[in-house]
Amino acid sequence: MTRAFIFPGQGAQTIGMGRDLAEAYPAARAVFDEVDAALGEKLSALIWEGEQDTLTLTANAQPALMATSLAAMAALKAEGVEVGAASYVAGHSLGEYSALAAAGSLTIADTARLLRIRGEAMQAAVPVGQGAMAAILGLGYDAVVAVAAEAAEGAVCTAANDNDPAQVVISGEKAAVERAVEIAKLQGAKRALMLPVSAPFHCALMQPAADAMAAALADVTLNDPAVPLVANVTAGAVTSAADIRAHLVTQVTGRVRWRESVGYMAAQAVTETWEIGAGKALSGMVKRIDRAIETRSVGTPDEVRAAAESLAG
Repeated sequence: MTRAFIFPGQGAQTIGMGRDLAEAYPAARAVFDEVDAALGEKLSALIWEGEQDTLTLTANAQPALMATSLAAMAALKAEGVEVGAASYVAGHSLGEYSALAAAGSLTIADTARLLRIRGEAMQAAVPVGQGAMAAILGLGYDAVVAVAAEAAEGAVCTAANDNDPAQVVISGEKAAVERAVEIAKLQGAKRALMLPVSAPFHCALMQPAADAMAAALADVTLNDPAVPLVANVTAGAVTSAADIRAHLVTQVTGRVRWRESVGYMAAQAVTETWEIGAGKALSGMVKRIDRAIETRSVGTPDEVRAAAESLAG
């Protein structure tokens, strides 16, 4: 059985996530404590007892989701499961940072600080109200690219997340994205809807945030991962810290090639994905990409124990 550990991105955050892991596993609690210390604030209190709107702010959601994923990994390790039980790691957008921390490329503290910088820089890159994102359902990737190009009219409007065969997210200037939604509907999209996000991620408008990440990443030690990373921007395996550093900068403005990433892993004989952390969104995408791949979620103590038992067997 060849497996990949996959790590969720923004949108999976919920108040209370990871609390049961922290209560059941001291190692998981230690991850939240380390993130709190790195950020100089009680992010864990926001995650477990705060307001959903505050948690959803980009600068909070990104380190919070990483902390929850790494807490689940720490719980797995406490049950005897190492990251080497997977042949690959991969993450969706910010989840790529979680994957790299799990694979030993980055420390948890550095990852928390990088994601806080990333979240703040992405939020600051475009004034609120000027950018937008929309999900286009039921049109293939090539069709959505054509819709975005038609809608652009000289503005930024591009495919941002190629999630699965039925879902592509576009990003760019608000008026252009709104035009794309209407064009997509006319072209037969099952649904085309604006997303409740605070900035237009993964498009050229994010260049100021990419510059900020280049500076931040230059100051951080990055090791070769213990397990190959399937990178968002290449949809292929990366094992060099230098390549990963460059990809993390490109990733801010680049397309998340999730559909192709899962296809790459399937071609490498991956037959099982374990979604580590909050939610099950990535597992749903994997199923829509390749029904032959088994999906598992590891976000609760019961799921951690079940996963450990499965591997032990």
